[in-house]
Amino acid sequence: MRALLVPVKSFARAKVRLAGALGSAERQALAMDLAARVLRAASDIPTFVACDDLDVADWARTRGADVLWTPGLGLSGAVAAGVQRLAGLGVDLAIVSHADLPLVTSFAGIGEEHRVTLVPDRRLDGTNVACVPTASGFRFAYGPASFSRHRAEAVRLGLGPTVVYDWRLACDCDVPEDLVLLG
Repeated sequence: MRALLVPVKSFARAKVRLAGALGSAERQALAMDLAARVLRAASDIPTFVACDDLDVADWARTRGADVLWTPGLGLSGAVAAGVQRLAGLGVDLAIVSHADLPLVTSFAGIGEEHRVTLVPDRRLDGTNVACVPTASGFRFAYGPASFSRHRAEAVRLGLGPTVVYDWRLACDCDVPEDLVLLG
């Protein structure tokens, strides 16, 4: 069984790097819209949102996602805890996606049994999507250069990786220059 796991931080604190281009209310609305796009792209895959914010939890439930409460763990910790919880629910393969992919349409074809699949961002620095066997013990390490660290972790575990270069999944919305992707 496969599932989509989307870590989502407080919409009120999201997208702060866009502050020079967008006001607080605009950033919050953008973060909600982008996260909704990611959830819609799951189509028939069960969806889970890892969060530590009550408003995000309510928002996720209204969109049909199950909520995995992960207070105070940060991004890497929340994803690791979420993947572990999915394993306990009988999920074999977790597709972990960032919540800010403006061009995402589908996660079909992402992931292989007994392998790690990584989708780097368009700068080949970050990891926008990582598909991991839930029982693998994969150690997530988000932040600058996460793609290199995640690739090395897959090798360490003997699980690949398979790297997918997909423009729709590689585009994220982090800095003002990325706003052109919304257009």
